[in-house]
Amino acid sequence: MFNLHRRAFARTVLAAALSSTALLAHAQALAWPTKPITLVVGFAPGGSADILARTLSQKLSGALGQPVVVDNKPGAGATIATASVASAQPDGHTLLLVTSGHAGSGSLYPALRYDPIKAFAPVVKLAASPVVVVVPASQPWKTLPDLLDAARKAPGTLNYAAGGGGATTTALAAEFLKKDAQVDMVQVPYRGSGPALTALLAGEVQVGFEIPSSALPHIQSGKLRALAVTSRTKSAALPEVPTVMDQGIRNFDVVGWFGVLAPAATPKAVVARLNRELNAILQQPDIRERFSGLGLEATGGTPEDFQKLIESDTQRYGEAIRRMGIKVE
Repeated sequence: MFNLHRRAFARTVLAAALSSTALLAHAQALAWPTKPITLVVGFAPGGSADILARTLSQKLSGALGQPVVVDNKPGAGATIATASVASAQPDGHTLLLVTSGHAGSGSLYPALRYDPIKAFAPVVKLAASPVVVVVPASQPWKTLPDLLDAARKAPGTLNYAAGGGGATTTALAAEFLKKDAQVDMVQVPYRGSGPALTALLAGEVQVGFEIPSSALPHIQSGKLRALAVTSRTKSAALPEVPTVMDQGIRNFDVVGWFGVLAPAATPKAVVARLNRELNAILQQPDIRERFSGLGLEATGGTPEDFQKLIESDTQRYGEAIRRMGIKVE
């Protein structure tokens, strides 16, 4: 009988502890945020990740009642920014806007000071986008086969810009295309899409691999010519531009994504609040219209959905990086 009472008492204590933990988490969510939130971006101002961060920060500031400040920390394929968030206080006041290149960073940078999966709590996938292959309007190439033929005739002489370098989707799309088309072009890494496009427009490089949100204004102005998009289907933002597959490269499909991460130990209640607010923002007509104009598809979803995507792309990108022997110079 004594043992029965003791077990019952233990269950009561455990239930009370769990209830207290739940109440504490709820209290943390109610109290949060207590100061401005920093949204770290691993790329220079002017690129697609920066545009996305600044578009969302205004809406999120209103929803949370605290300023959301965008902090650009470009360099090393966004790993400098990512490392800073991995080691930040996990209180929900420091977040990371991440691109799909994050999934390949562990394979490209074996000496990272953080685990790209374990060091973070996924919040939400924000958007998806193909990569667009662009050249200055002054160049003679009208189609992707024109460009690839020129690259084959003069191996190693054409330079291309990869905004952010490293494991970014733009850089990996270029590597995949080089392999599948069997051409040799030289990557010139830049600290983000903004500097990469500046170099492309100035004639410092001949080819660019960009997210449509960054390149679209220059395509529309006639300064750049879009030769292909890397998705299986055409982009709504560039409906006249054929896909890579349309132009003879079979089974070519590279689609990037953007999302928000928090440090791993961030309270679940805070992550849930962030997920809820960002999903609501992504459903707003003006945001969806803004994203569409940038060549992005607003997505959303649960933290668990985003976690599965990161894990699957980490495996996919890692296998491709090792198979092709891609190394950071």
